[in-house]
Amino acid sequence: MNNKDEKYLNISKEIVEYVGGVENIQGVAHCATRLRIVLEDKSKVKTEKIEDVELVKGVFTVGDQLQIIFGAGLVNEVYSVFSKYTGTENMSLADVKSKSAEKQNPLQKAIKSLSDIFIEIMPGILAAALLMGLTGVLGQKGLFGPKSVVQMVPALAGINRLVGIASSSIFSILPLIVAYSATKRYGGKPVLGLVLGAIMLNGNLADAFAAANGSVKPEIINILGLNIELVGFQGGIIIALMIGYVVAALDKFFDRKIPNAFKLLVSPMLTVLISAILLFTIIGPVGRGLANGITFSLLWMTQHLGFIGYMIFAGVQQIIVITGLHHIMGAVEAQLLSSTGNDFLNPLMSVALFGQGGAVLGFLLLNRKNTKTKEVCIASFGSVLFGISEPAIFGVTLKNKFPLIAGCCGGAIAGAYVYFSKLTAIGFGTTAVPGIAIASPANNGYINYIIAHLIALVAAGSFTFIYGKAKNKELVDNKDFLIPVSGEVMDLEEVNDGVFSTKMMGDGFAIEPENGTVLAPFNGIITSLFPTKHALSIMSDLGVEILVHFGLETVNLNGEGFTAHVKEGDRVKAGDKLLTVDIDKIKDKVPATTVMVIFTELNGKSFSYKKGKADTKDKNVIAIE
Repeated sequence: MNNKDEKYLNISKEIVEYVGGVENIQGVAHCATRLRIVLEDKSKVKTEKIEDVELVKGVFTVGDQLQIIFGAGLVNEVYSVFSKYTGTENMSLADVKSKSAEKQNPLQKAIKSLSDIFIEIMPGILAAALLMGLTGVLGQKGLFGPKSVVQMVPALAGINRLVGIASSSIFSILPLIVAYSATKRYGGKPVLGLVLGAIMLNGNLADAFAAANGSVKPEIINILGLNIELVGFQGGIIIALMIGYVVAALDKFFDRKIPNAFKLLVSPMLTVLISAILLFTIIGPVGRGLANGITFSLLWMTQHLGFIGYMIFAGVQQIIVITGLHHIMGAVEAQLLSSTGNDFLNPLMSVALFGQGGAVLGFLLLNRKNTKTKEVCIASFGSVLFGISEPAIFGVTLKNKFPLIAGCCGGAIAGAYVYFSKLTAIGFGTTAVPGIAIASPANNGYINYIIAHLIALVAAGSFTFIYGKAKNKELVDNKDFLIPVSGEVMDLEEVNDGVFSTKMMGDGFAIEPENGTVLAPFNGIITSLFPTKHALSIMSDLGVEILVHFGLETVNLNGEGFTAHVKEGDRVKAGDKLLTVDIDKIKDKVPATTVMVIFTELNGKSFSYKKGKADTKDKNVIAIE
């Protein structure tokens, strides 16, 4: 170890001691200037001690995240040693932000965890979706005439066959990779998730689809007095999610309880054994029961509630896709074709899918200046065109919540049109653009198929865009913020404090206040409120976060002269009162009462401001682009 690394190691040891030990560290990452540490309990942090550590230029807390300023370049070197010392290598800044998510309710946490699970496997799903769309176009009759492209160009047959194998492979093992990703997301060893995923798809088990239609009779064994059918879990996405959670919980439990001398040998074995037993005795039956209940409920609605039933089915079908339960619809569609010669579910599922595509386009329009968002939206919409909605759902609509609902509403409206136009299909297994080939030509079927999908696309896109604009009017319409304090707006470089003037804590501006009233500059959530009430952070609904710091060295007043009107986790509207500061009481006790406004998170956007005298009602002082 060279002298520099030894110095960084000593710094790391001191920081670990002052944050409450390694066990109080959930995650570590760094940005351009700061080491970011997610804490289990921030009350254990000794901020004053950390400030005295060699090379540290400043310390502050945002929510459960401790940010230690080292400066550009230096922070990379410190992080390299610190992460190895604490065993937190290879965590991204996104990982750390995920761990420090603020006070979400149970539903928000559930949605967030689902999104996290699928985000990691999204590249594979997206690749398979696009390849599946390609092979569908090449092999589908009726798109370019009575023959398929492969029949017209036989030389493409081999390529189409290979593309078909490549596209179907990931979907045939989707429960396995979901179990892997879920186990990793919930803190277990990912390889154990792979093992349980392999058990779910083991070749010695009866195929789930074959068992469902009665063509295969599964073997029955006795476990703890219970007769268990050895049936596989093909298509069992919700079961894979559940078993991933169980594997992670058991893995962490046994790692804590089993002595180190036996841990490597015993802990994985017990985790896999107990998880497998639970899979066949509890989790599998519960998941299948849920699937059957949802299926029969949806069918009952479409058969007994007229156009309302069609709307409900098309409105919720893509939510069912989130769980993976939609895979069982194939058997239902096959029965419909066998009994009636038509499949009314196929066009409903197709317009539901296109509703999510419309929501993606609406979200893209809202965020058209965000390069990363554009890339995700364009790729996701491409897969929707070929009948695969998972990239759109897990990459865009579910992640951002309101586009998911807007997409469902668009699908529901199109579902009503499907009912009144009597649109059906003469086959199943393909939707969206390739699906027009299996639309029934009766009742102007091809034209109605196109109209129904355009309705879903336009309605969902419009709902997403209109709601997005209404929800974030300050950002989407005018890109304006209100300033939090009335006074003289100036550059940070004019502040008489090295940490702020050199922008160690981030870029922003300062205000020489006229009074002590601090107002919310936009609609958002209070992500942190310092115990001394001299500073707080607010996250806007579009992901722009600011830190409002009132005065220099006001932390030493321990809250004297400061009154907070909000608490962490509160939702506020632009103009709501956040703090009241008795300037007359504190001005002789601190170097300055200057207010610093620091942009701690811009989410790919940029900001500008106008210097000079400004009021909290002014809408042209700060602009976000």
